[in-house]
Amino acid sequence: MDVLIPVAVVVASYLLGSLSFAVIVSRVMGLNDPRSYGSKNPGATNVLRSGSKKAAILTLLLDAFKGWLPVALVLAYGPENGAAQLAALAGLAAFLGHLYPVFFGFAGGKGVATAVGVVVGVNGSLALAVLLSFAIVLFFSRYVSLASMVAAVFAPAFYLFGDGVVWQASAPEVLSLAVMALLLVWRHRENIQRLLAGTESQLGKKKT
Repeated sequence: MDVLIPVAVVVASYLLGSLSFAVIVSRVMGLNDPRSYGSKNPGATNVLRSGSKKAAILTLLLDAFKGWLPVALVLAYGPENGAAQLAALAGLAAFLGHLYPVFFGFAGGKGVATAVGVVVGVNGSLALAVLLSFAIVLFFSRYVSLASMVAAVFAPAFYLFGDGVVWQASAPEVLSLAVMALLLVWRHRENIQRLLAGTESQLGKKKT
């Protein structure tokens, strides 16, 4: 029984993460499948290209929610011993579900919003630090992709540096954040190529 509960939590977290809200919200609102236009990425940024800000915002919030929920539930109601470890696994499972959703042919998004949700679940102050770093990089560069990658890499770094000062970090949570950062950067490899080539789209600038 002690083994079945953590397994059930991880599986449930993965299945929750596998709900591709970009596709679901688009279907419910009568919009085109986000995998059929733009970057073909089932995420909030691509849904915005449909012209529906409401759909994009709803997708963003739901994708973040599915990353936050399993972490928050485990930390609030999980076992007194091992809650941090199980929360780390649950958050990573939800993130992997978004990247490789079983309900959508294992073709998912890049995981930015879901990763943010996981970070919020781990620690609200950490989330503020990560979002601030995202905002600073975005302000100066105007590249959403670059800001997302920098914020993702900073998340485990911030968590380690703040240990014992702002929060109490645990090794499993640090490892989970690091794995998510690596996977998020990997999912942005095409963006990295465009950044190096100088062809990546900047926020607020139309393609010429």
